[in-house]
Amino acid sequence: MALLTRGTGTTLKSRRTGRRLAADAGLLVVAAAFALPLAWVVLSSLDAHADLTVKVPDGVTLSNFDAVLKPDITFTPLLNSLILCGGGTLLTVVCAALAAYPLSRFRSRLNRPFLLTILFATSLPITAIMVPVYALFVQVNLIDTMQGTIFFFAASQLPFAIWLMKNFMDGVPKELEEAAWTDGASSFQSLVRIVLPLMGPGVAVVTVFSFVMMWGNFFVPFMLLLTPDQMPASVSINEFFGNRGMVVYGQLAAFSVIYSTPVLVLYVLVARKLGGGFALGGAVKG
Repeated sequence: MALLTRGTGTTLKSRRTGRRLAADAGLLVVAAAFALPLAWVVLSSLDAHADLTVKVPDGVTLSNFDAVLKPDITFTPLLNSLILCGGGTLLTVVCAALAAYPLSRFRSRLNRPFLLTILFATSLPITAIMVPVYALFVQVNLIDTMQGTIFFFAASQLPFAIWLMKNFMDGVPKELEEAAWTDGASSFQSLVRIVLPLMGPGVAVVTVFSFVMMWGNFFVPFMLLLTPDQMPASVSINEFFGNRGMVVYGQLAAFSVIYSTPVLVLYVLVARKLGGGFALGGAVKG
């Protein structure tokens, strides 16, 4: 009987080991699928003879960066991207906070249908609404304007931002606001001075998510902006793909590294907030 039990335990242990090895192998494959393109970008940006293969360059050079660090190639498109995405992100976060507050704090029969409508809006493909949006922008003279593109960026990200903001806002105790209301604070004052500071990680998540989604958006500025001087970096990167399949891979990789830098900097700046959790410990004691 003891031998049978020992044999069964050994079999179960070997099965668990096999499953763990299979899971590890699957994770390694997924990690390689993400790591290889990143390795190609970094290595090719330092290779004067870069191609589509992932290889260590024979000699490290910065000539690719020197070729793309020009006002018309990099600096102006990056500035346009910062204006578009920064303005759109700021507008999205402000509007999402104002819209999520009543959904989180006030109960109504319309809350659930409204949230479901917001969830449905997040699933709409951007290509399905671009034709009527383009026609509308032509009618109201917002086509080929930075402010019109900023408005549409914010409108396209707002549904999911409201959904996220509302879920984070639900974690802030309402008792803190009730104490502020007793002292004479208004709902807007309690939102700005109590709720938003306590849900700092949530605001950081919405900010990073909105900025990243706008930063990598090619289709919207390509459709709504016509002047080359107003094109963001997400559109100007298309200039590296020449006619007849001619691509300067080294310069493309160098531009990609520079193009990714603002997103990495933003993540580093808010990483402490993202990892800090909600500072609610002891807030409602006493």
